[in-house]
Amino acid sequence: MACTTMLVGKKATYDGSTMIARNDDSCSGRFTPKKFVVVHPEEQPVHYKSVISHLEIELPANPMRYTSMPNALEGEGIWAGSGVNEAQVGITATETLTSNPRVLGADPLVVYQPAKDGNEEIPGGIGEEDIVSIVLPYIYSAREGVKRLGNLLEKYGTYEMNGIAFQDKDEIWWLETIGGHHWIARRVPDDAYVVMPNQLGLDQFDLEDALNAQKEYMCSPDMREFIEKNYLDLSLDGKLNPRDAFGSHDDSDRVYNTPRAWYMLRCMNPRTKVWDGPNAEYSPTSDDLPWCMVPEKKITAEDVKYVLSSHYQGTPYDPYGSYGEKSMQGAYRSIGINRNDFISLIQMRPEHEKDSRTIEWVAYASNAFNAMVPFYADVEETPEYLSNTTETVSTDNFYWNSRMIAAMADASYRSSIFHIERYQEHVMAKGHELIHRYDALLEQEKDAQKRLALKTEANQKIAEMLKKASLDTLDKVLYELSCQMKNAYSRSDA
Repeated sequence: MACTTMLVGKKATYDGSTMIARNDDSCSGRFTPKKFVVVHPEEQPVHYKSVISHLEIELPANPMRYTSMPNALEGEGIWAGSGVNEAQVGITATETLTSNPRVLGADPLVVYQPAKDGNEEIPGGIGEEDIVSIVLPYIYSAREGVKRLGNLLEKYGTYEMNGIAFQDKDEIWWLETIGGHHWIARRVPDDAYVVMPNQLGLDQFDLEDALNAQKEYMCSPDMREFIEKNYLDLSLDGKLNPRDAFGSHDDSDRVYNTPRAWYMLRCMNPRTKVWDGPNAEYSPTSDDLPWCMVPEKKITAEDVKYVLSSHYQGTPYDPYGSYGEKSMQGAYRSIGINRNDFISLIQMRPEHEKDSRTIEWVAYASNAFNAMVPFYADVEETPEYLSNTTETVSTDNFYWNSRMIAAMADASYRSSIFHIERYQEHVMAKGHELIHRYDALLEQEKDAQKRLALKTEANQKIAEMLKKASLDTLDKVLYELSCQMKNAYSRSDA
């Protein structure tokens, strides 16, 4: 899967929240309908079987309730994507990563082998399909998430390279899988943000800390031996750079991956570095872009949505641009693309009570044209408008409304983009307004059941606002596109 991730430490956000966010993207030529639901303990299996790898895992018997963004249609497994559990721990999984032949030869991926020629089938390892479901219901901190997933990777292996973020109100941890059974993880600095396209991202690593105190780093217990035995450390000064040791530097990275990181860093730190022109310190094809930076100002939910929706606005590479060298338009893979499935931004607000601390911002379909809305995460159910995604195209759910708005606005970009901008700003503003209103009510209410009712009511009000705004925008972009039909004529028949 192709995705883009952004993580923001608590001292880098506008309100002291930790934030983890990710675009979940389908493979080329595919569009995967998603839904936003709550999974209750009685719905969580004890005996888990992966659809893709046929791996069977016995899960603990005491799962917590959690939110989930699974596939709406059956067939390829759950693919929960992201979520928050009752302990207020968040996860986004996964960012598909790249590697190199040295790593994959030293620790091959654990790929499913079907029964053939009289041989029994051999299950594969765990993958993106499984990770949220087998980890999130059982962890009580971000650090616990790293350790649980690390243990599962060591025991069962994986059939793909992935990056996974874990979050609580104090910490964010980023884990990257290395080959079939190994992994490394780093704590996101509190005053920094991280940008991650589809390539291994960590650019420094302290093995001493990871193998001992684990203050800022963690890894597989045999990581030092694995690196030394397979000659993976390419540094000349003895300072391990995981991106060089475990990652890729392919030509395709410079078209598909590094430009996305370059643009996000350019947006958050426009004056810190020179990003453009012949004297640029970093360009869209730079292999050494920083994994994390301290931003020039505190980062908001709107900032995260903007960069994860971007298509290189203000540069010659914008496919919608009406300026610059035409041959460069669309030269690099955008962040906001036609096959975005959803964006999830999990915001953990430290000044709020535990049961109202976490806000989960959600949007569906192409981020360049969709609207992101906030919901209280500690609830028993999500609004039907976001949970009832069906196989059939319908204006009764947010996913299909978002898909239709995006396709029509893209085809009528010049005349429709101002409708999109107004839609996005209106929905986020009203979302903030409703959260503020219900935060105030929650401050006055101590009864747990009444607090739950208030959060459920707030989420429903937000969904009703969202549905009205989405249908109104759909009407507007449909009108604009209808006016551009090739069989249109200026003379009326009357």
